[in-house]
Order: sequence, then C-alpha cells, then structure tokens
Amino acid sequence: MSGKDETKSGKIRTEAEIRAERLAKTLRDNLQRRKQQARARRAGEADETTGLPGGTSAAKKDESDG
Repeated sequence: MSGKDETKSGKIRTEAEIRAERLAKTLRDNLQRRKQQARARRAGEADETTGLPGGTSAAKKDESDG
C-alpha cells in the first residue's frame, strides 16, 4: 500500500487521514451503542449487547472458594 488513497472527487488522502476517519467512525458507533444501552436501562428493557458478560455467578463462586 502506498499510504495514499484517491477518492471519487480526486482528492488524495494520506494514510493518517484515513486512519483518523476510521477512528472517528468507531468512536461515533461506540457512542451510539452506549446511548442505546443507557436508554434501554432507563426503559427497563434487556440489554442487547454482544460480547463478554460482565460477571457470572460461576466466576464469583470460583473466586470465593479460594
């Protein structure tokens, strides 16, 4: 990769600009997801997130056996 990308308008973007745009999009997506989670908590709905659970009772039992 040459580190430059040409858009439809003919403007050449550097790799740093592309990265900054990608990071900005990631931050916007994260903010939207967190806002949706907060609204769901206020409304008393289930949290529809994906990923690792915050903590399970099995994990707490293992720690207390110690």
